[in-house]
Amino acid sequence: MTAASDRAADELRTRILGGEYRPGERLGETELAATLGVSRTPVREALRRLAADGLVEITTNKGARVVEHPHADLDAIFAIRAHVEGIAARTAAERVSDADLDRLDEIATELTRCSDAGLIEEVYRLNSQFHGLINGLSESTVLTSTVNQLIHASVLFRTLHAFDEDARRRSCAHHHEIVAALRARDGAWAEAVMHAHLFSARASLLGPRPRGADEGSR
Repeated sequence: MTAASDRAADELRTRILGGEYRPGERLGETELAATLGVSRTPVREALRRLAADGLVEITTNKGARVVEHPHADLDAIFAIRAHVEGIAARTAAERVSDADLDRLDEIATELTRCSDAGLIEEVYRLNSQFHGLINGLSESTVLTSTVNQLIHASVLFRTLHAFDEDARRRSCAHHHEIVAALRARDGAWAEAVMHAHLFSARASLLGPRPRGADEGSR
C-alpha cells in the first residue's frame, strides 16, 4: 500500500462509517478519485483494503459497493450474540482471576474515557478487547468461534456510530457493571447485564422492535 492509498482508505473508511456513503451505495473509482484528490490507482487499492476489512464488496463487472446487511440478519446477529456472550459472561464469573478483573476494569475505564472524547476507533478496539477477554474465559472453542463469526467490523463500527450520548453512557455503564458482576462471582447478574448491553446496542442501530416481536427467540 502506498501513502496515497493509505490516506484514501482512511478517508473512505471514515466516510462509510460516518454514514456519508450508505449501505448498498455504489463506489465508483472515477468519482472517488475526484472527491479524494488522488488518481484511480490509490482508490482501487483502498477499495481492496476496505473489502478485506468487510466494509466494501467488489463484484466482477459491477464494481464496488458499501456492504449492506439486511435488517433481519443484523437483528439475528445481536440476538445470537446476546445468548452466546451471555453464556460466556456467566461462565467467566466462575473462572475469572483477580488479574483478569483488574484488566477488565482498566479496559472499561479507558473505554469510558475514549467514548467521552469521541475516539470511536479506540472505543472499538477496547470494546473488542473487553468482550474477547470475557469470551476467552469460557475456554470453549465452539463459543469463541461462534462469536468471531458473528462479530463483523462493519457492523460494530456502524453500531458505535449509531450511538447517541445516552447510548454511549449506557454502554460504558454496562461494561463497568459487567465487571462488578464478575467481581461478585455472580454469573446470573453478569449474564443479565450482557443481554441488556447487546440488546441496547441493537436498539441503537436498528431502532424499536416491531410490536409483538418475541424476545424469547434469542
